[in-house]
Amino acid sequence: MKQNILVIDDEPAICKSVQERLTMEGYKVWTAPNGRKGLGLYHDHSFDLVITDVLMPELDGLEVVRMLRRLSTSLPIIAMSGGGKRDLDFLVEAGEFGATRTISKPFRLDEFVAMVHDLLDSLPHPTA
Repeated sequence: MKQNILVIDDEPAICKSVQERLTMEGYKVWTAPNGRKGLGLYHDHSFDLVITDVLMPELDGLEVVRMLRRLSTSLPIIAMSGGGKRDLDFLVEAGEFGATRTISKPFRLDEFVAMVHDLLDSLPHPTA
């Protein structure tokens, strides 16, 4: 069964490249351009993983992580940000808010995919 992933990022190129690569890996991937739309998708669908940028308009990733963590304590969440000292501080905060993993942009897609596989492979699988 395909696992469902939600990618929230205001950079269309990031959404597209992550979606294409994760789809090639066999995942079903939805994207949202900001936190508000991402949370709307989260409420409408069932996701196995949420990946969110930290700095976005309308609703930032820190708030997204905080709100998702209130809804589910077990949902894997990856927070990502654009590098630099300030962004690393935001990634530390994202971890404090409940992100399961954090990653700085730019990242290598193969390393990112390995992180996704690791998180999703560690989820309990329903028994038939």
